[in-house]
Amino acid sequence: MDYKEAYEKEHIKCADLAERVAELEEKNEELNFKINRIKTNPIWKMSAPFRKAMHYLIRQRNRLKNCGNLRGIWAKIKYKEREREAMERYGTASFPNEERRRREEEAVFPHMVKFSILVPLYNTPKEYLTAMLDSVIAQTYQNWELCLADGSDVGHADGSDIGHADGSDSGHAYVGEICREYQKADRERCGGRERIIYQKLERNEGISGNTNRCLALATGEYIGLFDHDDILHPSVLYEYAKAINEQGADYLYCDETTFKNNDIDKMLTMHFKPDYAIDNLRANNYICHFSVFHRHLLDGSELFRTKYDGSQDHDMILRLTDKAKKVVHVPKLMYYWRSHAGSVASGIQAKTYAVDAAKGAVADHLRNHGYTHFKITSTRAFETIFKISYQIIGNPKISIVIANKDHEPDLRRCITSIMEKSTYDNYEIIIVENNSETPEIQKYYEELRENERIKIITYQGVFNYSAVNNLGVKEAEGEYILLLNNDTQVITVNWMEELLMYAQREDVGAAGAKLYYGDKTIQHAGVVLGLGAHRTAGHSHYMQHRENLGYMGRLCYAQNVSAVTGACLMVSKELFEKAGGLDESFAISLNDVDFCIKLREMGYLNVFTPFAELYHYESVSRGLDDQGEKAARYNEESARFREKWKEVLEKGDPYYNPNFSLDRSDFSLKVV
Repeated sequence: MDYKEAYEKEHIKCADLAERVAELEEKNEELNFKINRIKTNPIWKMSAPFRKAMHYLIRQRNRLKNCGNLRGIWAKIKYKEREREAMERYGTASFPNEERRRREEEAVFPHMVKFSILVPLYNTPKEYLTAMLDSVIAQTYQNWELCLADGSDVGHADGSDIGHADGSDSGHAYVGEICREYQKADRERCGGRERIIYQKLERNEGISGNTNRCLALATGEYIGLFDHDDILHPSVLYEYAKAINEQGADYLYCDETTFKNNDIDKMLTMHFKPDYAIDNLRANNYICHFSVFHRHLLDGSELFRTKYDGSQDHDMILRLTDKAKKVVHVPKLMYYWRSHAGSVASGIQAKTYAVDAAKGAVADHLRNHGYTHFKITSTRAFETIFKISYQIIGNPKISIVIANKDHEPDLRRCITSIMEKSTYDNYEIIIVENNSETPEIQKYYEELRENERIKIITYQGVFNYSAVNNLGVKEAEGEYILLLNNDTQVITVNWMEELLMYAQREDVGAAGAKLYYGDKTIQHAGVVLGLGAHRTAGHSHYMQHRENLGYMGRLCYAQNVSAVTGACLMVSKELFEKAGGLDESFAISLNDVDFCIKLREMGYLNVFTPFAELYHYESVSRGLDDQGEKAARYNEESARFREKWKEVLEKGDPYYNPNFSLDRSDFSLKVV
């Protein structure tokens, strides 16, 4: 359930309660008198804002039950406030003024690419149709054509409903009439050049068939897919032409929003997307609108395949981005997706067959990539947001490397949880002992040495997280390395399998888990480059509650990230060594992020999965880095990290939209 649905349900509850109060007031004059005295009291009036806030918090507490605390609820309220404020900047206020429009219209690119925008029409309401047409006419970049294939039912020429024998709708002759009017007006405006191509179809072939008929009309190099009831930002084709010329893009998409009541300024949800991320796309069609691509990507194949009607766009995007040489995300909100009864934007309940179609499209894509015996299931976020379970090949040995100094209770809890909860059985545990002093830990070590799965080795010298773990990896017998902090505790029994299924993939470098503090708030759900006060790296969704869905459901599916924390990180031993292990110049902090960036620069993907869950009682072992010598050390390592990865940081994190603030971890938009 999303925020809007939850809010509406709470609103209905409040309305029902208000009706009950009204009934009681009518039945009891004395009660009415007392209530009126209270309501007319100046103190009661002055306290209204406080009472509203209090009642809202109580409702949220009851709704969330065990899903968060007051701080989390307050954070969510503030987030929605910032989002509402930001919405004012992304609607018509973002449209080009007269000067900007003139510049964009007069811009000349080395390649003045021609766009063919495909719009399948079917019984489109008049106001939606004209709004869609107007948004194309208003484009600042002028080299386009609009290809319209009309499968609408047609009644009398006056638009009256003559009815069909089968009871189907009719009376939509106005669709063709309006299109021809726009066609004529644009032809006159362009000195006789035909930019609006309209064809009335003999029969409705469904969204896939009708779109393919649009494609047959197209003569442009680049094809754009546009729904008949949506709206384009006036500058979107200009931005796409710019990206094609500057970056060689052959597949492009932008950020988008849903809106209601025929007013794009009345937004429901804004979706600011990551750059191309294949694991995200397999789990969730986050690319969606406004997809534009070079026609050579079709290579004679169908644009939409009718067997995937309902999720034909997801199927198409998976196929074409596979073939694309350069997928470019334009990180600007430039597509306005109308939400109304019957649209997919209004809820998957409107088109339940889309779920099966989406699973089929993803399955076909996975088979084309050589995967077999996988499983695709819906997640708690949404029916068409998926968990993909890959087959684990063989039974490779996993070497779990744990650095430790004293802290016998923490290590015992960690080891015990691994031994008692893990369903994967081919593993060894390598404890790298470093300068422990307490008799309790020495006694526990003696206990552990009796277990043939466990090896205890010693690192001599001052603590250096990178060096300690590098030594542990050298002693590892396993094909896969699992770096694990001693202050963690296993939650999900198949945590190793969930990590291994990604670490085994040839295109994946590191795989990381979802980690929680003891109060069930999130400690780690992927690392964002540049996030935080030091502008080095920070954890997304930090301190949100375990049950939260995350931004656009991102806490509910496996996805590509720039880095994962070394507190629980799996990588093949071969890749660990190929990347040079952990950089020992980062003795305490940022060594895991540095390692993941090295993997990324080598061409590998890093993956965060929410399906491997552990507690991480962070800093229990070594304390925080916010005071004295530790703070100075962290500042020094941060400065060195920023220098080493200066160019990477300047480009920004590809999986974190540049419209988001780097001062917060909750995907808040920048405050302008």
